[in-house]
Amino acid sequence: MMAMLGRELIALLGTDCAAEPESTVCASGMQRCYRWRRGSGWLFVKTVPATSNDRLAAEAAGLEALATAGALRVPRVCAQGIAAAEAFLALEWIDMAAATADSERRLGEGLAALHCVTADRFGWNHDNHIGPTPQANGWLADWAAFWREQRLQPQLDLAIRRGHGHLLADSGARLLEVLEVLLVDHGPLPSLLHGDLWGGNWCTTTDGQPVIFDPAVYYGDRETDLAMTRLFGGFGRRFYEAYQGSAPLPAGHAVRAELYNVYHVLNHANLFGGGYVRQAHRMIRRLLAQAHA
Repeated sequence: MMAMLGRELIALLGTDCAAEPESTVCASGMQRCYRWRRGSGWLFVKTVPATSNDRLAAEAAGLEALATAGALRVPRVCAQGIAAAEAFLALEWIDMAAATADSERRLGEGLAALHCVTADRFGWNHDNHIGPTPQANGWLADWAAFWREQRLQPQLDLAIRRGHGHLLADSGARLLEVLEVLLVDHGPLPSLLHGDLWGGNWCTTTDGQPVIFDPAVYYGDRETDLAMTRLFGGFGRRFYEAYQGSAPLPAGHAVRAELYNVYHVLNHANLFGGGYVRQAHRMIRRLLAQAHA
């Protein structure tokens, strides 16, 4: 299998690309990542089953959109395609260092600049994935409708199919009914988003530059990116101060953050079950209480 992947990389990138990887970087589920020699440098090569090629193609398109925005560094896409039974994505290799106060500040400022790239509707020109889960991005002009129909409803439907309806079916249906109440008087611009901005999806280069990767890009409320940064940690005080200094968040963002993060917790519930199901249920109950306050 590696020989076929090596031949495809050589065909796309040239004979200075090695025929096989130098080492395996990580392996999780059906995904494998490799450190691969190219000339005097390296590639980061990610593989998944060929049936999941659309996932890597969407990731490559998202990285290229973020790169075009020019607000933050992202890994350069070098190649993407299929080699026999595997789909692959080859990116430039980036050496990482520990985050610093300055790199966090630059990340906050860069994210604010990224969010200044806007569209006239919410969505994206094709669907993609949030982790391994399909994410619909059909264009809609109304933000509440987008969040209900393209984000919460699919996750709630999936939760019921996964057997979590006893906790999430009724409360989730009520949440969808009060969505406009929770978003009342909130009219965000459709901003270009990373879409999956948790602490594991950014790093600092050896010269202190922040880098973002593994996106789930679409145009949406910029507060969704900020909300997710608080869900699992990994972002320091300087990041938030820099973002607020560049693009202050409007009133009510704390309540909306829970509404936006319930999407990601539902996704984790559907992927992993267990405590995430109960966490999603608690979050929905708090949102319902807020809507009826």
